[in-house]
Amino acid sequence: MWGSPEGAIPAKSGYPAPAATPSPASAWALADNSAPEPVGSLQKRYKNLCMEKSRKINPFILHILQGVDEEIEKGLEGITLNIAGNNHLIPVERVTGEDFWILSKVLEKNPYINASICLCSLGLDVRYNFISDVGAYYAAKLLQKQYSLIYLNLMFNDIGPEGGELIAKVLHKNTTLKYLRMTGNKIENKGGMFFATMLQINSSLEKLDLGDCDLGMQSVIAFATVLTQNQTIKGINLNRPILYGKEEESTVHLGHMLKENQCLVELHMCKHDIRNGGLKHLCEALYLNKSLRYLDVSWLSVVSNNIKGEGLVALSQSLKINPTFSNIYIWGNKFDEATCVAYSDLFQMGHLKPENTDVEPFVVDGHVYLAEVSNGLKKHYYWTPTYGAFYHSANAGFNLVQVGQHL
Repeated sequence: MWGSPEGAIPAKSGYPAPAATPSPASAWALADNSAPEPVGSLQKRYKNLCMEKSRKINPFILHILQGVDEEIEKGLEGITLNIAGNNHLIPVERVTGEDFWILSKVLEKNPYINASICLCSLGLDVRYNFISDVGAYYAAKLLQKQYSLIYLNLMFNDIGPEGGELIAKVLHKNTTLKYLRMTGNKIENKGGMFFATMLQINSSLEKLDLGDCDLGMQSVIAFATVLTQNQTIKGINLNRPILYGKEEESTVHLGHMLKENQCLVELHMCKHDIRNGGLKHLCEALYLNKSLRYLDVSWLSVVSNNIKGEGLVALSQSLKINPTFSNIYIWGNKFDEATCVAYSDLFQMGHLKPENTDVEPFVVDGHVYLAEVSNGLKKHYYWTPTYGAFYHSANAGFNLVQVGQHL
């Protein structure tokens, strides 16, 4: 499919082949230079490939692979390579596109992985690195060859529209990846259109995160259209698209989609500049939809959704009518007293649990108000704990339903 020699990028892609550089001693070696031999073949294969390709050893990657080798030897079945560039507990040398080239070759059809862990139980988290479109090319090749990979996190990696296109197109044939995070990569409207097209073909991906990717109106509408037919996607994040005008066309299309789609569980629509007119279409859809449990129309740092009292009250009525709809996040919109009373009633009648929202009612001088609360919303969206147990809060933003879980 790629039409290029092993390890080389085709000339038409415009990407230069990785340059050769000398390989220094690992920064993780002991002070007396008596570092132990790798305990497993992933670390060993990485060292050998760096030597073979005349590439510099990235000590951070080497350290992580050593830990994974040890986990595999213990017989652990679900393994995620956490090579996140924002790890603050150990020295980090952020992964470049060239580093990712070697890493992908370590993981491609690796018999050590496939023989040691259950099929379809491998995750790769390389968030907050510098892999760019070059690394996206090799991520696409990895998705062609590593059939155990179910989770891939590429968020904030300077991937643009071309890199987005490469990954989206390879997912036309991939049948194993369940969860892809492209958050913060500026794939723009062009890249978004390729992902929307992919969802017409792919029938295995369950979660797709395209938040903060500068999607345009055209691609948001394309996603709404495709999701009327796609019966696999359980969660999608379309936060902060680049929209112009006040017609709310994208919100209207997403409302129509919710009338037709009976599989989607999570929908993230932060910073869509939703107003009462658009919210009316969403509410009408929620009266009919029997699968959606999580709707996020809130804002985090700037006012972008301008939903007022009438619309918010109508949204509260959806929770009374639709027993499936359980999680709602509204902070940052325009609350009047009717809104505050409506949501206070939801708590009192048991239609809304405190842990499933981002507001809390309180009373001053006989008047009801709403205060912002944080019960885990987005807590593990941009980062995950680097030590200790990780508990999936019911409203931790895109963790409501785990991949492979059937409702």
